[in-house]
Amino acid sequence: MAIRDLQGLAKAADFSLIDTLVADPQATSDGVDHAPRPIPRGHYVPVKPEPIENPQYVIHSKTLFEELSLSDDLAIDEAFTRLFSGDLSQTPEGLRSQGWACGYALSIYGNEYTEQCPFRTGNGYGDGRAISVYEGVIQGKRWEMQLKGGGRTPYCRGADGRAVLRSSIREFLAQEHMHALGIPTSRSLSLYTSKTEVVHRPWFNDGSRSVDPEVMIEEPVAISTRVAPSFLRVGQVELFGRRARKGEHPDAMDELREIVLHLMEREYPEIHASEAPFVQKCLLLATSYGERLTDLVRDWIRVGYCQGNFNSDNCAAGGFTLDYGPFGMMEAFDPKYQPWTGGGLHFSFLNQPQAAEQNLKMLCIALKPLLESDEEALQALNQSLENFPKIMEEKLYGMWASKLGLKTLEPSIFNELAQLMMETTVDYTIFFRELSKVPESIDALKISFYGEIDDQPELKGRWEKWLAHWLSQVQETNPEDINATTPESRQKLSAMMKQVNPKFVLREWFLVAAYRQAHGGDHSLIHELNEVMTAPYAEQSQEVEERYYRKKPKEYFDIAGISHVSCSS
Repeated sequence: MAIRDLQGLAKAADFSLIDTLVADPQATSDGVDHAPRPIPRGHYVPVKPEPIENPQYVIHSKTLFEELSLSDDLAIDEAFTRLFSGDLSQTPEGLRSQGWACGYALSIYGNEYTEQCPFRTGNGYGDGRAISVYEGVIQGKRWEMQLKGGGRTPYCRGADGRAVLRSSIREFLAQEHMHALGIPTSRSLSLYTSKTEVVHRPWFNDGSRSVDPEVMIEEPVAISTRVAPSFLRVGQVELFGRRARKGEHPDAMDELREIVLHLMEREYPEIHASEAPFVQKCLLLATSYGERLTDLVRDWIRVGYCQGNFNSDNCAAGGFTLDYGPFGMMEAFDPKYQPWTGGGLHFSFLNQPQAAEQNLKMLCIALKPLLESDEEALQALNQSLENFPKIMEEKLYGMWASKLGLKTLEPSIFNELAQLMMETTVDYTIFFRELSKVPESIDALKISFYGEIDDQPELKGRWEKWLAHWLSQVQETNPEDINATTPESRQKLSAMMKQVNPKFVLREWFLVAAYRQAHGGDHSLIHELNEVMTAPYAEQSQEVEERYYRKKPKEYFDIAGISHVSCSS
């Protein structure tokens, strides 16, 4: 039965985090707690969002609304709009008049940092502008709803707590696109902007090739609501692990144990419900998280996604994609692709498996205080970390085989292809989608080439040799029903390959056009992009194909805000 008003949403509410975990002992009673301050204890801070002025509907996810049994009419309902644009002053019984924000630790590629918070202790780092306002069980699943851009929290570090429409559009569309690609992710519920409230943000001049923002621009503020089973991060567990390891306060070990149990309950219920001793549950948690992480990164690489900044605080402990700030979808194939100007090679496209391993390491370090009296358990925990690279490598081999339509991968085929794609400059998405048609001539793949090969006989010859080698592997090693030796087997193989090689991906230059229109009050392109990008594997209309199945225009290469972005604001 559809939920048609906030009362219906209230009936499904179940605030497990704030009802079972420990609030900051120094929190205010009214939730008006917006100035930076150290928070050395507690799992969360009760905080009241700061509503945006004169909210205006931009878009909602019809797909997610359907999953949550929410009526589409709710998205423009006055009470719903008020709540999800930050005003909790008139919530019905069963909902709360305050939200909550959580602290977490910061580690970059496996190295702990504490001086990045204003107090140089690590106790001021956390949800600076993300405020959760709802948790409940709907259709048998637990969901948490969090306002991005909902105002300042004690973790704001002096910032204004706002998100701008530009970055909110990116995150809204990216989350729903990734879900449609079949990749675990936080989801997008709704997006509202303000008709009157603006903030100033650093950005780039038009046509600039600068790495660093050059000017301050005025941008409308917005609040997007993202949804997930929980927003628990590796960095969150890491924070409590650090406090327990260093004995930062008398209840530190208890708080660590409580957050770990809560993580199990929210994200790994089969572990939480098991009869195993607590120590064994911790080991199962590390192993299960490692499995999810290898699956996640494998699929990021499959579709050309680069997280850009894969610190432990941007890493969901549930093993899904979280925080669409400096992300990007790779266009021209480059193993070193990095969309974020503040990132480095350690977070680049094909280094994401190593970055993931560092985040697993930080989770294991956080769990160690709970196991320190059990040498055998500590050895088992270390072993789960040591197993990660091999498991990751096996899954990557399987993924490359599936993209190439092969049952088994011959490494030389992939290695030579990668070299050719870099030398020629090849669009990653279009190449694999065209290969999914099982062509017999290299001419069919040229649509994906940024470079010209007809005037380079040696390079063209290598491409022809590679394609012949690939076809021979398909014919000689695949089962008869997908070996491309008959029209039927070719058609079946093509259909299989198209299921893992998307046709449409959310390219940054699509997004730029959408948020430029939205800045002028036209939201139509946002809706159009959402429709196209939530059917990424489908053959869509000729008009859609002409608009969105395209290589990046050459004039956009190296342009700031298109080829690279600063950390999203």
